[in-house]
Amino acid sequence: MFLNGRVQAELLAGEGLSPDFGQQIESLWAPLGERIIAEQGRRAGTLVVGLCGPQGSGKSTGARVLATGLGEAGLRTAALSLDDLYLSRADRQQLAGATGSPLFRTRGPPGTHDVALGCEVLDALARPGLVRLPRFDKATDNPVDPAAWPEVEGPVDVVLFEGWCVGATPQPEADLATPINAMERVEDKQAHWRRYANNCLAGSYRGLFERIDLLIQLRAPAFETVHGWRLEQEHKLRARAGGGMTDTEIARFIQHYERLTRWIDVEMPSRADVVVQLDENRRPVQIAEAEG
Repeated sequence: MFLNGRVQAELLAGEGLSPDFGQQIESLWAPLGERIIAEQGRRAGTLVVGLCGPQGSGKSTGARVLATGLGEAGLRTAALSLDDLYLSRADRQQLAGATGSPLFRTRGPPGTHDVALGCEVLDALARPGLVRLPRFDKATDNPVDPAAWPEVEGPVDVVLFEGWCVGATPQPEADLATPINAMERVEDKQAHWRRYANNCLAGSYRGLFERIDLLIQLRAPAFETVHGWRLEQEHKLRARAGGGMTDTEIARFIQHYERLTRWIDVEMPSRADVVVQLDENRRPVQIAEAEG
């Protein structure tokens, strides 16, 4: 059993999840955990697991489930989120000026992450020594003070590296010519924003994602479902913290992610090691593993 009853109950309570989520642990996260355990057993050194999924797909919660189960199995595990590598608001403002695109003020697309830091952390987790794991505060839109970053002792057995575009590849240049939504048509008329982001995927992000040993993809039924999931996330945030974006603001915000989310959905399944098709309620309807 990936998680015994006591540990699973404590996890559900700690994460504020309903007991029904236990069914998803058994149908999705436990099989993925067993796959990771088997893969780690076949390798020497640290296994870097990439977990890619669109906004609201449950990858962050899933990563915490996996980390708990892997720890119970005796594997030293560290989790790193792509979201925790975001550049500061000031750095993104500078990037917007340098590229001529104000869209880079908004965190999210390739170009708005500290890729060098990500590479440094992944490499450090494979070596002996104390490693600080980056954290980003979305409330202040800035990185947390490094003095407050959690620490783990390396080397670890497994790194869970999760994020909405983890493992993504660049689009063909010809695909960039046509705007994919209203934001691109109005605010990226010369395609500076989307071309720069695409070039980042072909450049520095390639080096970061090449460190992934096992790539797991969560797929939504459609991009419209992703929009609904993101709205659900924000509604819960507003109920809990009393702040957050309005539905109109979310509709615009998610357009920053649309192009690459759609591209990943088309391109990644042919090369991911595990592809999980989710339904509208985030329940797995198919788990497909690469042959060989």
